[in-house]
Amino acid sequence: MKVLFINASPHGEASHGYRLALEMIDTLRKNARVDIVERDLAAMPLPPITRDYARAITSRHPDASQFDISEQLIREIETTDALIINTPMHNFTVPAGLKLWIDYVLRIHRTFASTPEGKVGLMRDRPTFVIVGSGGFHCGEHARQPDFLTPYLRYALGSIGLKSMHFLLLQGLVRGDEAVNEALQAARNEIARHALFASDDDTVTL
Repeated sequence: MKVLFINASPHGEASHGYRLALEMIDTLRKNARVDIVERDLAAMPLPPITRDYARAITSRHPDASQFDISEQLIREIETTDALIINTPMHNFTVPAGLKLWIDYVLRIHRTFASTPEGKVGLMRDRPTFVIVGSGGFHCGEHARQPDFLTPYLRYALGSIGLKSMHFLLLQGLVRGDEAVNEALQAARNEIARHALFASDDDTVTL
C-alpha cells in the first residue's frame, strides 16, 4: 500500500493535525506494508504559477516542459492508494500553499475533462482523509464562522475524481488542552470506523 501525505501546516511536527496524520500512518503500518510519499507544502513551497504555465494550459499546442511540476504532483496522486492531507483553516478556507497545489493538480485534459454537464474527473477514486485544524469552530453547535474550506476541497478534488473524502475536524484548538484532547479523540473515533484503519473485530464504514 502506498500513501501520499500532504502537509500544509506551517507548524510542521508541532501541528496537532500533523501528529494525528502520523498516528494514522502508524496504524496502517500495523496491518500492512505501507510506503509513504510525503510532500510538505509549508517546508518546501511550490513555485508560483507563471505566465508561461498559464499560456501552456490554454494552448492547443502547449510547451510540455511547462507541466513538469504539475506532472510530478499528479503522478504522486496516481501512484498512491490513499491520501492524507493536513491543513489549517486560514481565513475561512485553505492556506495559500494548498491552493497552489490544487492549481497544479487540476489540469484540463489531464485530471479532468470539461463537458456540457461540468467537470468530469479523469483520476481513479481513492480514500482521501483531510485533517482540518482551526482555533475556533466552523461546524456544529459552537460554530461562529462560515466554512468555505470543506465544500471547496470536496468540489475541487471531486472534480478530478477523488470522491471518497473524509474530513476530520480539529476545532477549538486555542481553547486549551481539554478542548484539544476532545477534538483529537473525536477524530480518532471517526478514523477507527473506516475500513482502512479498523481491526477485524470493528464495525467499519467505507
